[in-house]
Amino acid sequence: MIDPFTYFILFLKATVFSSGGFSNLPSLHQDLTANHWAKETDFGESLSIGQISPGPNGLWVICLGYLTYGFLGALLALISLTIPPFFVLVVANVYGRIEKQAWVPGLMRGISLAVIGTFLTVFWTISSRSGSDWRSWLICAIAFGLVFSRRVNILLILVMAAIAGYLIYR
Repeated sequence: MIDPFTYFILFLKATVFSSGGFSNLPSLHQDLTANHWAKETDFGESLSIGQISPGPNGLWVICLGYLTYGFLGALLALISLTIPPFFVLVVANVYGRIEKQAWVPGLMRGISLAVIGTFLTVFWTISSRSGSDWRSWLICAIAFGLVFSRRVNILLILVMAAIAGYLIYR
């Protein structure tokens, strides 16, 4: 039996931690199949319907909600898709009203430093577990230099790093 609150939270989590389109697919697939609330065919059908339907790619989630939990599932999926962008609009509106306040630059600097600290922690965790050697650090340093120069597109840097990694570690 599907718990509506848990079902909604799983869809909301997948939406919040995705970047649109199909990026919430892995999270939804893992959570819904683990709870036996969805079958592989549900994902295939909802993705197919989402592709042939007009509108944004992310709307396939509503179809998945319908296929797995009927009209209530479609409604919960729709609400979970709507909350994050609505929240962004609210935050943008509030920021627009307070951005001239004297304390806001300090707040934003603190948030920026926290993001940098989080990034460095993730970087350190990934690099320490990946068995990095001097060649890995060389690729990292070159990529950092290219990004820092701001003359090379980030996608090109990623492609070049992937090719270098393939050639070095195959």
